[in-house]
Amino acid sequence: MRHIIFGGDGFVGRHLALKLIADGKDVIVADIVKSDLPHYRNVAFVHCDVTDPAAVAKLGMKADDMVYNLSAKMLSPIQVRAKRHDFFYPVNYHGTVNIIEAMDKAGASKLVHFTTDMIYGHTVTYPMTEDHPVSPLGEYGQSKLDTEVLAAEWRKRGMRISLFRPRLIIGPGRLGILEKLFKLIDMNLPVPMIGSGKNPYQFISVFDCAEAARLAYEAGLPNEAYNLGSLNPPPVRKLLGDLVKHAGSRSFLLPTPGWAVKRTLDLLDAVNMPIMDPEQYLIADEMCVLDVSKGERDLGWVPQYRDEDMLIAAYDEYRAKKAGQSLGAHQIAAE
Repeated sequence: MRHIIFGGDGFVGRHLALKLIADGKDVIVADIVKSDLPHYRNVAFVHCDVTDPAAVAKLGMKADDMVYNLSAKMLSPIQVRAKRHDFFYPVNYHGTVNIIEAMDKAGASKLVHFTTDMIYGHTVTYPMTEDHPVSPLGEYGQSKLDTEVLAAEWRKRGMRISLFRPRLIIGPGRLGILEKLFKLIDMNLPVPMIGSGKNPYQFISVFDCAEAARLAYEAGLPNEAYNLGSLNPPPVRKLLGDLVKHAGSRSFLLPTPGWAVKRTLDLLDAVNMPIMDPEQYLIADEMCVLDVSKGERDLGWVPQYRDEDMLIAAYDEYRAKKAGQSLGAHQIAAE
């Protein structure tokens, strides 16, 4: 059996590949880029643009292939409102269509697919279980929700599809929006919070995401969706305060009226000068925490990494990069 990872050069994909290799699996990475990552010593690479049905078909899937779809366009870089649909949908939705249709033609039926917690939108019940109402606040979340609808249709036709809905994924090699935060701290500038900072903020480690995907395969691909998030996330104020202390910075946390900041960001978005995506700031001061107990019950999956450690590890990596150094995976404090 082959394990095919679409987006296997990406953030979660590279760590999943290493886990599968360690398990002795025959791994194929399908992506539009090939980096110099070490897992390529032990995997086959196939150049594949998931937005092109012919390119996906050329992969030559087989009936017993195990497929992981980790290809996606993310919220970074920030897009102006008019471009969001055309930015997210070709990869996130149509790419998923192309992968599933190629699987169907080959008789392949086993898929792990990553969506996002942003399908939920505003917090209605707390903590959020997998049956929380879904109402995305933008094109990114909607593109991912549409793939969940697609998955439900293909399950009826015999496919086994495990879905994962992660919070903000962090770990070695990816900074994203955190880089802006780290720059403020390095410059000893105030760190504004949307709201009082009393609400928690939840991350999920890239290592925990990769392990969830591996365990879904081991459990026989339950036709279910699973939240991915840390356990016991601390309040934003404590999370950021600990980071400022760790950095030895003179920055201080600046609470703001959440409603006023959101309306200001709405205005900037309306005039095509977004500094955050609405899907990020509209829920920034809400009790937005995922309940991850279903993953433990069904898959035996328990997140291993704490938010505080993950954020500090990301900052240390940022500092090392600036200094021209490199932190190996074994040196990351979040581990």
